[in-house]
Amino acid sequence: MDDPKTVFWLSAHPEPRSLNGQLRRMGIKHLKSTGHHVVESDLYAMGWDPVVRGDGLVEAGQRFDPTGDTKRAYIEGSLPSDVRGEQAKLQDADAVVVQFPLWWYAVPAILKGWFDRVLVSGFAFGKDPDTGQRLRFEKGPFQGKRVLVLVTLGDRPRAIGPRGKSGELCELLFGLLHGTFAYTGMVVLPPMAFPSADFTDNESYADMEHALHDRLDQLFETQPIHYRPQFQGDYTEEWELVPEVRPGETGLSTHVIDDHERPS
Repeated sequence: MDDPKTVFWLSAHPEPRSLNGQLRRMGIKHLKSTGHHVVESDLYAMGWDPVVRGDGLVEAGQRFDPTGDTKRAYIEGSLPSDVRGEQAKLQDADAVVVQFPLWWYAVPAILKGWFDRVLVSGFAFGKDPDTGQRLRFEKGPFQGKRVLVLVTLGDRPRAIGPRGKSGELCELLFGLLHGTFAYTGMVVLPPMAFPSADFTDNESYADMEHALHDRLDQLFETQPIHYRPQFQGDYTEEWELVPEVRPGETGLSTHVIDDHERPS
């Protein structure tokens, strides 16, 4: 490979022999075989602590401000070492693969706790400590960093389609894709789902493996989801779409730029 990249593979599943575990091992092996450098965080295997605490950040009895005190600790370089290590992995990566099972239509608690502890103000959002610039969406600190979500779930394939009971996949994951990744400036790729995970047989697994190889091969070429920038005229000061953008329409899809809105 002429231009090898660094990929950070962040995963959250308690059983390494699960479908998630097998896809993780296979996916990482494939990326390495194509010349990429892969850095891993297998949160359950690491025994990751998902709980935000003020221990070590504020004195005993002092009021803990989760946003302000973690920002101060980030600027001072006094965040816990496990958090600093994960921040370094994220900063150094050209792309991030985030893999998890969908539990109760959300990420596992251990992964949510990774976001809570790692993506602190000053590092992932808020204002740049040096310049004062807003760190959000098109001004986010992780501009250019690609992110691919891989999710296993028990739903049937059509249940996550446009008319499915569980909702279309990008809308089902909107809080994660838009509210976490796009918010921090990342280039958000269409997520990949592995439905009917509890009923996987050898034939369906082979299909999953082939499909995942294809997606990983296109990790740096796939067209992203074109979420709207916040500071280029699509939104009011109250963060609501201006009337002339998709007039009369509502819902999550209005925050994605349609093909016909982009210059040809």
